[in-house]
Amino acid sequence: MNIDFLTATFKDFENIPDYDIAQRADYFYEFLNHMKSRGHMNYRLKNVSGTNATLNINIADQKKEYVSFVSSDYLGFTQHPKVKQAAIEGIEKYGTGTGATPLIGGYFDYHYALEKTIANFFGRNEDEAVIYTTGYTANSATLQILMHKEDLAILDMAVHASVHEGCAFTNKKTFPHNNLEALEHILKISENTYRTKLVVVDGVYSQDGDTSRLNEIYDLVKKYNAYLMVDDVHGVGILGETGRGTIEQAGLLDKVDFITGTFSKTFGNLGGFVITNKKIASFLKFQSRQQIFSATAPPSSLGIVKAIDLIDEEPIWREKLWNNINYFKKGLDDLGLDTGVTCSAIIPVKIGDQNKMWDIGRILIEKGVYTNPIMYPAVARKDARIRMSVTARHEREHLDKTLNVFDDINKKMHIAKKQ
Repeated sequence: MNIDFLTATFKDFENIPDYDIAQRADYFYEFLNHMKSRGHMNYRLKNVSGTNATLNINIADQKKEYVSFVSSDYLGFTQHPKVKQAAIEGIEKYGTGTGATPLIGGYFDYHYALEKTIANFFGRNEDEAVIYTTGYTANSATLQILMHKEDLAILDMAVHASVHEGCAFTNKKTFPHNNLEALEHILKISENTYRTKLVVVDGVYSQDGDTSRLNEIYDLVKKYNAYLMVDDVHGVGILGETGRGTIEQAGLLDKVDFITGTFSKTFGNLGGFVITNKKIASFLKFQSRQQIFSATAPPSSLGIVKAIDLIDEEPIWREKLWNNINYFKKGLDDLGLDTGVTCSAIIPVKIGDQNKMWDIGRILIEKGVYTNPIMYPAVARKDARIRMSVTARHEREHLDKTLNVFDDINKKMHIAKKQ
């Protein structure tokens, strides 16, 4: 089989017919070398400093500082002194790990404190929270134990990969992004066919930065006696009157059946959570594979507890983030660039052509700006883009430098929207 390296994506090498493991790996290695030769390897670069508005990166044994738009540390809490101190105190008191799964000896009082804090953050009781070691497994492990061959998962086609993985052992239908007519059609024809029907959507979508039509989706879900799960990893701490995310924005904090999220973005650490009623939460704690067979979060997770508290204690970080978002998006829009329908800290510049996108990613790196070139399957093949995440740690000089680089790129490559 011949794969055209000029149009290929990583996905094309995942399962090549008649190629065994070693053959697929050999062919993919050739492709990676091809990308390196063209200066297109903006992936797995070696950072040698902490997550911040700028990163020191080692590229070809050359260390240089870059303006960074690759981190979802939206409020900059990975570098907050109080968060770091709480993590240090956790390690000093408990050590570096737990040594066991939560079911058989790995459940500590700081895990309880984290459950209580994240539950209270959403206006729930502590027995309504389940914590996981990653946001990915909060989705995948939860869905795998809840949804079986008798059930139906109904997914917005733009949900995260962890949701799709979680639905590998159940029936699954997808509907076009935010298309309520298609969603209702699936709900209607499935109403009396499956034991459990669960609709899963994101609060904020990770590639376009837009939000779900949550109020309308919730009404449809309840009309057809289904459940609703909202994965709000990119909304919590950013959107909503008090930073409780898109669900707060929709006035549904006490109504959504499952709220899932991560501690790795706004809260500046690692881990995930599920908020649901106490009986389902208890079921997950004793039935979910990850809860039974995987070690629990380390004592440094006490930094998460402090980060959650800081959402209310120091609202200045959300204010600074939104000032940065609005300034940067306006600058890109004024250049005529296509930022789509984003209304969050995720700002794409849509390019379309994949090779042009890679060339733009290369130029940005050469000019000292680190971004994420995004291609299929994360987006459609003809919808390649440069994806950027704005944080509260960015200063005006970082944003202006990046806008100037995009201005220069546009003059040379004509990437502005056609008028």
